[in-house]
Amino acid sequence: MALIKLQIGKKGLTPEFIDTLKHYFLQTQSIRVSILSSATRDRTIAKAWVEEILSKLGPNYRANLIGYTIVLRKTRKARVE
Repeated sequence: MALIKLQIGKKGLTPEFIDTLKHYFLQTQSIRVSILSSATRDRTIAKAWVEEILSKLGPNYRANLIGYTIVLRKTRKARVE
């Protein structure tokens, strides 16, 4: 499978974006999301978006924030909080 790349733009994190993530996770195990400078350049907002994405996707997903790129992975085991 090819790596899917998405972008968060000036509208920020929308319900449609979460639906798009869920749709793409039916096809692949890993998605890279770039946060554009028009969305934010505040790391605390980016970290809050990561937590919001994980809470809406469910317990079988993991995320890493590298710079202003979020790497999301679907796992078999649920994450422990």
